[in-house]
Amino acid sequence: MSDKKVLTLWRDEEINEEDVRILRTPCRELPAPLSPEGKKHIRTLVDAFLARDDASGLAAPQIGISHRIVVFRNKGFDDKSVWTKSESDYDVLINPRITQRRGEKVTMSEGCLSCPDIQVEVSRFPEIKVRALDANGCKISKRYTDYLARVVQHELDHLDGKLIVDYDDGSVYFPKKKQRFFERLFTNRVPD
Repeated sequence: MSDKKVLTLWRDEEINEEDVRILRTPCRELPAPLSPEGKKHIRTLVDAFLARDDASGLAAPQIGISHRIVVFRNKGFDDKSVWTKSESDYDVLINPRITQRRGEKVTMSEGCLSCPDIQVEVSRFPEIKVRALDANGCKISKRYTDYLARVVQHELDHLDGKLIVDYDDGSVYFPKKKQRFFERLFTNRVPD
């Protein structure tokens, strides 16, 4: 399995300056056709994702790879679906681009591995269509709806250096024991 650590904006009430720089830098496209190095980046990201049980998705910059690659669960979000971590249980998108957004935005709380200990209310489209390359470098076009559309939009934000803390759609929730740190961090917000 993977020993890749997930980069975070902060840890133990200290800002991670180097992690912040990497997470905030927009990613480059992965050249196609896929080179051996490109395939290695994809495998590294997938392995890092599969090594975790606490993630719906993972974007390449979260593990220090500055290319436009994301991986995310495509099932197993509720009790009826089983998350077996087989290849059919997750999608890999390379150089993804949202080509269609539909519906009225829905606001929900989101967490992020790169923003530990907090939840932020974020408004997202309930249906999107994405064009990308798959893990084999083949062109694909996929439609995602509801929670899965939210996960995809969240992961694609990472590729542009955007994180949940950049949204001011709603409240920020954090543990009371870290209240002073987060109040300093989010001076323009009022937590619930």
